[in-house]
Amino acid sequence: MKKKVLALALAAIMCLALLAGCGGSSSKGSVYWLNFKPESDEDLQKIAAMYKEKTGVEVKVVTAASGTYDQTLTSEMDKSAPPTIFVVGAKDKLDNWSEYAKDLAGTELAAEVSSDAWNLYDSNGKLGAIAYCYECFGIIVNPDLLAQAGHSVDEITNFASLKAVAEDIHARAGELGFDAFSSSDMDGSSSWRFTGHMINLDYYYESRDDGGWTECPPSIKGTYMDNFKDLYDLCINNSLTAPTELATGGHDAENEFKTGKAAFFVNGSWEFSAVSESVPNATMIPYYCGVSGEEKAGLNCGTGNYWCVNGKASEADQQATMDFLMWCVTDAEASRILVDSFGVMPFKQAAESTNGFLADADRYTADGCYVMEWATNFQPNVDEYRAAVVSALNVYNSDQSDANWEQVRTAIVDGWATQYQAVYN
Repeated sequence: MKKKVLALALAAIMCLALLAGCGGSSSKGSVYWLNFKPESDEDLQKIAAMYKEKTGVEVKVVTAASGTYDQTLTSEMDKSAPPTIFVVGAKDKLDNWSEYAKDLAGTELAAEVSSDAWNLYDSNGKLGAIAYCYECFGIIVNPDLLAQAGHSVDEITNFASLKAVAEDIHARAGELGFDAFSSSDMDGSSSWRFTGHMINLDYYYESRDDGGWTECPPSIKGTYMDNFKDLYDLCINNSLTAPTELATGGHDAENEFKTGKAAFFVNGSWEFSAVSESVPNATMIPYYCGVSGEEKAGLNCGTGNYWCVNGKASEADQQATMDFLMWCVTDAEASRILVDSFGVMPFKQAAESTNGFLADADRYTADGCYVMEWATNFQPNVDEYRAAVVSALNVYNSDQSDANWEQVRTAIVDGWATQYQAVYN
């Protein structure tokens, strides 16, 4: 009888060992990436399927709708199976989520980063996030449409020349069959191009005057708000869509550009793949806005996309996530897909970029132009801040009075100090 019991016990132990060795989903761990970039969703779903086929590890990618990432992240973190990879855009966001962010110092992933400039440290000095793409933004141009209008990209070297070309095209839109700028909608899918990107021209130049911001300043002066206004006015008043129709959105600015309805499209390097299919020689020019010496301006370059690994996930899920991220940045096929989607991945073994807009950025730099760095990353309490700016811009778009522009200035300048207090005090 004792021998029978012993045999059964040994059999049970062997079964358990076999189950552990077989590596069920629980022992392997799994990955859940809460994605910030809607335009990359298709590529990330492909990457997830590739990795599962290769390793058997489950990778779930959920993409937050544009403008809803913070709310989605908060909601998902409260669930029983929260994201193991989440994204922050700046130091204040890392500080907000620091208790969840695994310390990545000393990891293989950190060792793969091509420069410490792509690492993000929280207020306590913890390496909590690593940039996974490098991008640029400015004004995308269709050189063929400019030529049809009797102009060229080379003649645009500052705001005065940009204004002359744009206003000429807009004045002749009926005969040309296309307009100057594509639509500048203020809905959630588009407003960030202005409240998060174009406004950087004010921040960048003010930061430069201050010697370069290294952390979020408690207040800003709005020294270059008139320059922002000039460029913004040029966009909305020389466009396919009237300013009064921008509030609710519904216009596809990318498609307008791709189908030859507009010569200029305010956006960034992530658009290269989609745009170049229809406009293979599309190029990007800086945010010319009338600042002295802007003939030597380059593109706005930087990153607002940092990976965090959820340090509160199970050990198995954390390991699975770190293994997956290492595969993403070192595997030739995987990194090729991701680089083509993101533009550049700043990792030593990642595929080289084929993004023409990032090549434009490099060309400006090689020609001695200054890079307009992303001071916009310092925006405090970013969602609330931008929402107030959108609201003010909608009032201004409906009636371009000086009084209404003053509301925009108030939302941008005074709103900064208000949101800084909300975050840091």
